[in-house]
Amino acid sequence: MRNFTDLTGKKAIVTGGTRGLGYGMAEGLMEAGAEVVIVGSSDKVNTVAEELCGKGFTCHGLKVNLGDAKDRAEGFDKAVELLGGHLDILINGAGVQRRHPSEEFPVEDWNYVLEVNLNAVFDWCQRAARTFMAQKSKGKIINIASMLSFFGGFTVPAYAASKGGVAQLTKAFCNEWASKGININALAPGYMATEMNTALLDPANPRYAEITGRIPAHEWGTPEDMKGPAVFLASSASDYLNGAIIPVDGGYLVK
Repeated sequence: MRNFTDLTGKKAIVTGGTRGLGYGMAEGLMEAGAEVVIVGSSDKVNTVAEELCGKGFTCHGLKVNLGDAKDRAEGFDKAVELLGGHLDILINGAGVQRRHPSEEFPVEDWNYVLEVNLNAVFDWCQRAARTFMAQKSKGKIINIASMLSFFGGFTVPAYAASKGGVAQLTKAFCNEWASKGININALAPGYMATEMNTALLDPANPRYAEITGRIPAHEWGTPEDMKGPAVFLASSASDYLNGAIIPVDGGYLVK
């Protein structure tokens, strides 16, 4: 019987793979049999890769500054090189957050968030697509959108703009690349118990009760909850799914 979610022999890159949702998705791909390059912005990436190799996975760590165009270009090529010159899957999981009242939001923070969350996604989607086309192979690209691809949020105008952009970029690329055997979709995580949401996870924060009460299960998500959706979109199980923005939110969006 065919196992539609078997990724044995597949080669993948996961940005933001050292922690949080990126780590969960990277581990999920490896659990399904893929060889993975995890990309991080600090030397920690090598330690995390070694730990994952210790679990029996095939993992490479690569330090890349996704906020720097030159480093991004060199980093992508190096990641493909680490995978033996072939690529099957790209997950753009890296993201940054800055919080300020909108009327006080510094343009420097705006530029930084847009550079990492949107420009780098555009860049690596484009590079992955070119790689798939040069290989004359199919390929899977998974972008990470957000609940703020749908909502505006509070004190995070740059993040909201970047994630709205990721959703629309995913749809735009689908229109041109689906006929070339490339599947590009986005996962839109809901409220997740990760470092990015430390301030919101404080029970003393009034928004904690507001958010938790809206989630039908009254539980925040975890990196484990991203594994199944990521493997699904990376595998042949999703071959006819393209240009979709899929909420992984415990039902938050529909309540």
